[in-house]
Amino acid sequence: MSDDSFFREVNEELRQEQARALWDRYGPAFIALAVIIVLATAAYVGWQYWRETRASKSGDDFSAALQLANSGKPDEALKALDQLQKEGYGAYPLLARMRAATVLSEKGDFAGSVKEFDEVSNDTSVPEAIRDMARLRAAFILVDNGSYDDVAKRVEPLTSDTNIMRNSAREALGLAAWKAGKAKDALQLFDQIASDDGAPTNLRQRATLMSELIRGSGAAS
Repeated sequence: MSDDSFFREVNEELRQEQARALWDRYGPAFIALAVIIVLATAAYVGWQYWRETRASKSGDDFSAALQLANSGKPDEALKALDQLQKEGYGAYPLLARMRAATVLSEKGDFAGSVKEFDEVSNDTSVPEAIRDMARLRAAFILVDNGSYDDVAKRVEPLTSDTNIMRNSAREALGLAAWKAGKAKDALQLFDQIASDDGAPTNLRQRATLMSELIRGSGAAS
């Protein structure tokens, strides 16, 4: 046997011995780590599937409830939305609360609708933007079904120049003021909307028409 062959065999034996030693020492830990990785991956994939399945079902249930509402079946829609509030996933329970309040209004139950919107607006677990939207929706219902004070209590805080909903809030408050005989207050609010470049075009147009109507009536003189 040549020297080169002898050294190769010795090196091979050494490598095998080192490999056996490493396996004896770390093999069980490697196996445990591999099992943990496999189980964690399986758990994550399963959780993702469960979440997506629940979200998909809640989305389907919400669409079905909307279809009932749009088909003139408010009682059935309210029942479906109530179920979704209890068992829905993600944002759908909150969407169901808002939609149920709207269905009550469409049904003519204005007091019930305002109550539902007020509950959302007072729920600190709900995002502030949604709470403001609920206040605004309640206020518009109360323009025709409540007093000026009822409307003002809900939307006056939203009329500040920094609030993104300021012009819709001013419109609700302006309409309530006009209805209550507060023509000067109403005119001021509608003028604010009409002069706000950040207001939507259709809202500015409505505000301009209301300003012209109030000035033409002479009630604000």
